[in-house]
Amino acid sequence: MRNRMSVWGVLVPLAIVAVLVSDARAEKKAVKLEKEWKGSVDDEALAKHAPTVIVDGKALEKLWKAWQIEGKVPAVDFQKELVMITTTSGRKQRLSVSLDDKENLEVLGMATRGLRPGFRYVIATVSRDGVKTVNGKKLPKE
Repeated sequence: MRNRMSVWGVLVPLAIVAVLVSDARAEKKAVKLEKEWKGSVDDEALAKHAPTVIVDGKALEKLWKAWQIEGKVPAVDFQKELVMITTTSGRKQRLSVSLDDKENLEVLGMATRGLRPGFRYVIATVSRDGVKTVNGKKLPKE
């Protein structure tokens, strides 16, 4: 009887942890980047206030001009798309975006080693379809 109690004392907490972990680990599917811009900015201070997501044209235009990105500010249909941004001080960067079954868009920037002055960025558009949060935070107001 005592051994059975010990076994249950171990199995029940393990079962609870397994349920919590499986619930917390939502199914994720990769999200296609529709348009993408990459570049480098000399002034590292400008990266400190870079948002992860932009939901309106004025904010995109402000960022484009502040970072002095060449070319016109791209036309984005913010009713259908979101703009994702990642920055790094590494040499190269790649942007990865996935959407889980809880409608959370996870944005992840992966960079190579090798620090250089300034910062590198990736700006990309993704579909807004089914997105309620980005990296666990509600979408900003437009």
